[in-house]
Amino acid sequence: MDEKIMRSLIDKELLANYDASPGFDLEHLESFKKSSYEMEKQNVKDDAAVHVYEKMIDGPEGAPPVKLRIYEPADRGEGLLPCAMFFHGGGFLFGSVLRQNDMCLRFVKNVGIVVVSVEYRLSPEYKAPAPIEDAYAALVWLDKNGASIGVDSSKIAITGLSAGGGITAALALMTRDRKGPMPVLQIPMYAMLDYRADTYSQKAVTSKKVWCYDYSKIGWREYLEEGREITCYDSPVLAEDLSGLPPVFSFIGTVDPLLDENVEYWNRLIRAEVPVEDCCTGIPLRKNGIWANVLCIKKSVWHGIKEACYALKEHKRKKYRIRCGFCHKNI
Repeated sequence: MDEKIMRSLIDKELLANYDASPGFDLEHLESFKKSSYEMEKQNVKDDAAVHVYEKMIDGPEGAPPVKLRIYEPADRGEGLLPCAMFFHGGGFLFGSVLRQNDMCLRFVKNVGIVVVSVEYRLSPEYKAPAPIEDAYAALVWLDKNGASIGVDSSKIAITGLSAGGGITAALALMTRDRKGPMPVLQIPMYAMLDYRADTYSQKAVTSKKVWCYDYSKIGWREYLEEGREITCYDSPVLAEDLSGLPPVFSFIGTVDPLLDENVEYWNRLIRAEVPVEDCCTGIPLRKNGIWANVLCIKKSVWHGIKEACYALKEHKRKKYRIRCGFCHKNI
């Protein structure tokens, strides 16, 4: 996509963020991962309204322990609360439980739930299926031990963005197939779903100031082990059967390389009679290490997340409809 066209499609509020974005130096991955982590630590801010602590749990058999970063209302009082398990973004390559700290704080403050952010293993040091196995181990632990951290295990949602959105979708498939604990809601946000990365929207976004086609190719190349069969737990679009999955709330920017694969996945979920609601917004851009559309610059996005979380809190089963992100008509 021509840079002039790209800029014309970006919300004017976000152009300054776009211009200031350094992009992702994935050609020097090791040094980029270190600098990215240092930035994440610098951007972490405390909030008196939220109590935050970390806990180590057993990982998958033969694997290292898994770190959980737990957020809860400081004035939570007695009783168990619903929980959102969160998986950070980073193209399967970088990021940590600190990466979307601000977003986790917002979930707790605006909805009054517990958020459990999961530190899954990253590539290229660990290939698929390491991250999804870490995610499943955390879900099983939370289902069995939720009460020990004040969580109602019957009201667990799973959510994440970018690579974490892909893990969210894959986790829903894995726990269904293994007859494990079933979340009441899944919120895969602008998810990495298709290892082929060959859709129109993937190829259209070429600016390296944002996540683009080249970065997607690198992310999938480093994540998948050469010669190993690729499964739906690595790339959820490969799932032949999408029935019996938890209801979905999702959103994505309309100028996002992941747009096409997400919309196609939503449509397939609907055909499988899974309740789905989406909210498409402006281009996802970085601001202080967090994607701008998740920072609620677009109020409709945050209202959508709040709606989904309140549905979880009240344990409602809402019938969702999918809307086209361009014309906002029901599909």
